[in-house]
Amino acid sequence: MGFAMQCSSYAYSCCVPHRFTPTALSFPACKWNGFKTRPKNQIAVFCGAEDRSPNFDSHRKRRKVVEHICLLKAKEALSEEEENDMLDYLYTTQYQMGGIIAISLGRISAQNPDHYTHALYMRFQKKENLEKFYENSFYSKVLKDHVMTYCHGLINVDYESEVDDDMLSIFRKGEEFSHGVEFVLLLSFNEDALGNKVEHALVSLATVMSESPSLIVQFTQGLNFNESSKEYTHGVVIRFRSVEAFKIFLRSQEYKDVWISKLQPIVLKSLSLHFSVDPVGTELM
Repeated sequence: MGFAMQCSSYAYSCCVPHRFTPTALSFPACKWNGFKTRPKNQIAVFCGAEDRSPNFDSHRKRRKVVEHICLLKAKEALSEEEENDMLDYLYTTQYQMGGIIAISLGRISAQNPDHYTHALYMRFQKKENLEKFYENSFYSKVLKDHVMTYCHGLINVDYESEVDDDMLSIFRKGEEFSHGVEFVLLLSFNEDALGNKVEHALVSLATVMSESPSLIVQFTQGLNFNESSKEYTHGVVIRFRSVEAFKIFLRSQEYKDVWISKLQPIVLKSLSLHFSVDPVGTELM
């Protein structure tokens, strides 16, 4: 079962307002090699978003962002120390390079048919920032020395989407993004599917998500423009408020109806996975 969202002429995302009073969360400060410690499977402290408006308004001013997804296949004998080394170096790239405005990463919570074990999500302001990221010698060294040493495969998917034009939504900043579940979906549509049919299916799913503010904080979607990874045509990232919210949405009749009637007939291949971003403490790495 998978999610879907974007065609080449259509981009949609939203930051969904909650209908309950939030409880403040905080991260006690600590240091690791001059950086703030990475909580395991956690987003950066400055990332996240919360929507204070009482209702979702599709006419609000929007801002384009570029989303980067990297899925990794770690070796079976990966130790906890090696895993921490890999994730810590990936996490701290945000402090070593410009252009990264949000990040989350962690161990994938359930097995998937393609055997990916870890996921990395980053948000950039522009495509130019992403291009510089790929070309940066520091990142290349991190991949060589601290990622591919422990992994035997990876895939990158990049897409452009839109979010509300405010700091909280753009930077994924706020207590709502300090915990929950990051859901990643990769899709490939059947070449025989008509463009209007694809767009209609994706709009239908986006509507279901925008009507689930108690479950979903924000979602983005877009056409994959990464020339080196064309296995999937579209990418999706959804932040759920909790594991329970994630499960409730998957089991909802509204989602099932959209998937079975709109998406399943035209999706050639899909891959869905998720990982927790709940804070787990402040131990030194």
